[in-house]
Amino acid sequence: MLKGIGALGAAAAGAGFATGNAAALGSGAVYQYYHTDWTTIESDLSTLAAQGYDAIQVPPAQFSRVYKYEREYTGEKYDPPLGYQPIDLLDFDSEFGTEAEYESMIQEAHNQGLEVIADAVINHMAAGGDTFDRKVSLADLPQFGSDDFHPECNIDYSSDYSVEGCWLVGLRDLKQESSYVRGELKKYVDKYRSLGVDGIRWDAAKHVPESFFADYANQWASDLYTVGEVIPESYGGKSELDYLQGYADTGMSVTDYRLYNVMKYEVFTGPGGDMSRLSGAGFVNRDAYRALTFAGNHDSPDPAQSLLAHAYILTYEGYPRVYSEDYGVGDDAIRNLLWIRNELASGAAYDRVTDADVYAFERYNNLLVAINNSTSWQSRTAYTSWRNRDLNDYTGDQNSRADGNGYVDISIPPEGYVALAP
Repeated sequence: MLKGIGALGAAAAGAGFATGNAAALGSGAVYQYYHTDWTTIESDLSTLAAQGYDAIQVPPAQFSRVYKYEREYTGEKYDPPLGYQPIDLLDFDSEFGTEAEYESMIQEAHNQGLEVIADAVINHMAAGGDTFDRKVSLADLPQFGSDDFHPECNIDYSSDYSVEGCWLVGLRDLKQESSYVRGELKKYVDKYRSLGVDGIRWDAAKHVPESFFADYANQWASDLYTVGEVIPESYGGKSELDYLQGYADTGMSVTDYRLYNVMKYEVFTGPGGDMSRLSGAGFVNRDAYRALTFAGNHDSPDPAQSLLAHAYILTYEGYPRVYSEDYGVGDDAIRNLLWIRNELASGAAYDRVTDADVYAFERYNNLLVAINNSTSWQSRTAYTSWRNRDLNDYTGDQNSRADGNGYVDISIPPEGYVALAP
């Protein structure tokens, strides 16, 4: 369960993905919505529960700038984002529906055994220009005035101060150091809680100081699951993993952009991608419990070999998320992978084969997964924890057997995968 645990609470309770115990966040996965009305989401929930998901992530609920009827909005995957330019943080009648419809969606999710992660925008308010629609003046923002924003400046991504204090693509940057601003943001979080959400995703978290999350935001949501959208930078001697670690240390999970970048640009690029680069690739390999893994979202397109990337994240450690614009609510391949995850994928992950074409790992004593991104069948021998055990392939008919020394011969189809377990 998400609610009542939070990132620190579950760890303190002894749960965590590093030990293969997926129960702390649920043994399923998150399904992420983007430009979708609350009533449509509500109608999907029984299907999502049957698929094996344990949570949904939904767009911000507050009234925001950018409207569906504007000519720039076409409903396409990477349109200007609805919901991410707040005008009134406490008005939950938005482009996605009314507050009552939002609350109804949450109640139905709980009826279906699903939990709800709400997107919360705490870095900024709406921009002032008229790029997408009507101009939004300061007078249109009921909570804030000019003294509540940092001075306008362009971001220099080599400077933490600039990343955290300047305006992201022209969006008015809130002064989180102001007690008044913090008070208004807390009301926003409290409203989400009052409507029954189980978790919060902090939008644009890397544009807000780590101290704000450690001292305030994650404290306000201490009874909820929290995850920060952190797109890591690498400069000044700080690696991408260290960048992610800094935000995870505030008491929340983080989006594993390090793993995403490796999958997107080095591994699942099509035949010829280097599968060995998956070994130790992401934040999930440093802190599996705090890693929200994904292979695509509304900002970041999925890799060329999308299904292979999802086969990896849905069977590996971490807490995986599937994007609705990439896979429909009833996708058959994803349903099978979720079944494998829920029924078989426990135990710490160990590399078993790491070469250019094939990556195989074992969830210790539970599951052996092998992924092949080449255009031809590949055969490998992998060491496992099993001895003299028949193994079934839960993706097809490539069954095998572990010999007396633990070695298993595996055959993996072109641009495919197998999942073997007793």
